Amino acid sequence: MKRFIEGRDRSQRILLPEQLDDYVADSNPVRVVDVFVDELDLVQMGFEGTMPAQTGRPAYHPSVLLKIYIYGYLNRLQSSRRLEREAQRNVELMWLIGHLTPDFKTIANFRKDNGRAISNVCKQFVVLCQRLGLFSEALVAIDGSKFKAVNNRDRNFTSAKLQRRMEEIAASIDRYLTALDTADRQEPDRKQLTTTRLHENIAALKAQMRELEDIQLKLQKTPDQQVSQTDPDARSMKTRGTGVVGYNVQTVVDAKHHLIVAHEVTNIGSDRDQLHSMSRQAQEAIGAASLTVVADRGYFKGEEILACTQAGINVIVPKNLTSNASAEGRFGKADFIYDARANEYQCPAGERLIWRFTSKEKGLNLHRYWSSNCQQCSLKSACTPSPQRRVTRWEHESVLEAMQERLERTPKAMRIRRQTVEHPFGTIKAWMGATHFLTKTKARVSTEMSLHVLAYNMKRMINVLGVGTLMKVMSA
Repeated sequence: MKRFIEGRDRSQRILLPEQLDDYVADSNPVRVVDVFVDELDLVQMGFEGTMPAQTGRPAYHPSVLLKIYIYGYLNRLQSSRRLEREAQRNVELMWLIGHLTPDFKTIANFRKDNGRAISNVCKQFVVLCQRLGLFSEALVAIDGSKFKAVNNRDRNFTSAKLQRRMEEIAASIDRYLTALDTADRQEPDRKQLTTTRLHENIAALKAQMRELEDIQLKLQKTPDQQVSQTDPDARSMKTRGTGVVGYNVQTVVDAKHHLIVAHEVTNIGSDRDQLHSMSRQAQEAIGAASLTVVADRGYFKGEEILACTQAGINVIVPKNLTSNASAEGRFGKADFIYDARANEYQCPAGERLIWRFTSKEKGLNLHRYWSSNCQQCSLKSACTPSPQRRVTRWEHESVLEAMQERLERTPKAMRIRRQTVEHPFGTIKAWMGATHFLTKTKARVSTEMSLHVLAYNMKRMINVLGVGTLMKVMSA
């Protein structure tokens, strides 16, 4: 092979063995993992096995297994079996853990038994970012995304899906029974074969029907009328195009450096009740007295926005467009001007809608306003088909109006939200691959997500500061 770069002969002996450290460059991100874990107080984080037992077989130190997982998630290696193989052949991982080779069961058990501690490590990295002043703008974006669980869609049941499946099985049984009647008129030899096959099919369908009846009993005992057989905590959720059985992951992302400030795994498909809790988590992580939060219209809920305002958090969320009047070309609620001093509305025709009474619906105090002159109004056809146009006002409506003013003063808010919070989701899902989560139950899935968030934030910090600077900051 002349005129080509030639490799070393496999059988050639190396008289002066090379150091393993020579294979790992100073700018290699694996050095950041090593310094970060070594600087952690694993006892304070809550890891099990930090103090060795006096008897029995020696165990691996938690720092070794934590380094394996952080390295794995940085390099799209989430499976414990794949990490076991990498520890035996990957030079970087050999350098990181000192040639140790734990088996896959030991690696998997570490993640299973130290979920809360791993979550604390993820939070500790956010604290490091806060100490470096990377959250100085105090502007974050919140969003949720659906991640697939290991539970197949066919092993998730709702009342409607269960009823549909039982009807399909009943129809199949009726079809086979009809086929049995037809087989009775066939020749004896052929009749025997056909009858045996049909009876086997009917028996299998009846066994499936009994399983579905057992599931129906379980379904009646669950609060949300939903049962997942593989992962009991996974839930069927609506997504764009089709549904998915999985989890709704909430994240709060810093608008300046796109670092994930806070995250939480939920099995509730809607985002409407997540705004205040996620905003509070972000406020505590950033350590800011005041915070501006941007979210899409899926988070619009008056009670959540009020709670954020009372906590000193400025929320920018577009209002849901649910008015039938606007959709049908009539005047919307925005066309009615509220006078706070007089506690009344002015309609487009100049008439006054005065306060009539207050009612309580779903725990909210709602004020009702209307005018007595609607019947004679020339604009009535463009206003309402009812005898009067009635306007409802929540007792804390001023909070929503102040938020609408903030949105109008910040026309780029939704663009900032999209550019900030959707990129981390796309990146993490690309790292996960087609299967998304590998573990079962909400607690273990939360641990898995914490590792993904930690890896994402670490890679972002390396891109922002560089390996050398980040290592110096961690060691300081």
